[in-house]
Amino acid sequence: MELLDLLQQAAPTLLRGVGYTLVFAVASMLGGLLLGFPLAIARILPSRLARWPASVYVSLMRGTPLLVQIFVIYYGLPSIGISFSPLTAGILALSLNAGAYLSESLRGAILGVHTGQWAASYSIGLNYWQTLRHIVIPQAIRIAVPSMSNTLISLIKDTSLVSVITVTELMLATKEIIAVTFRPLPLYLAAAAIYWCLSLCFERLQSRLEDKLGQAHKSH
Repeated sequence: MELLDLLQQAAPTLLRGVGYTLVFAVASMLGGLLLGFPLAIARILPSRLARWPASVYVSLMRGTPLLVQIFVIYYGLPSIGISFSPLTAGILALSLNAGAYLSESLRGAILGVHTGQWAASYSIGLNYWQTLRHIVIPQAIRIAVPSMSNTLISLIKDTSLVSVITVTELMLATKEIIAVTFRPLPLYLAAAAIYWCLSLCFERLQSRLEDKLGQAHKSH
């Protein structure tokens, strides 16, 4: 079988896998942000009662393999009566994991805002939460964009792990074609090239977003 014929035969299945990969990556990034923001804020609050649970969660998710987390959610939770479809379980596992990493990026960015910004805000009558919302977080987001973008690119690659719960993302789609064609090398190389292209696209979006945020910051 010629290489072009092989790739032409594989293209529909690979494209379907790319679609699932993008769904997982984008949905998990959004879910991770929804979780990461409150975690980041909890970890900078003066109250130890708020900091401790958030710190334990972040340590747990960062200190255990993502694959184990996927297994716990998809195969472990049904034993106590909690079941998810493969798609939901995959997005949930990736979101919970990404939330821990994104919270660290956001926490570092918030702490990176100069303390003079807090003092200036208090001097004009803003309280803690008003300062955080209107002054600190907008600046922190600009600071955190590069590291958050790196998390998204990592998520694109991490989606390959959800193939273990029978979700036909790019890696499982590639394996299905290999099972029929018995041509692993060109197909795995094609999958690697697709992952690379997706990463390059998101790197380009990251660069444009950084430029826009930088221009908006200069205009103020």
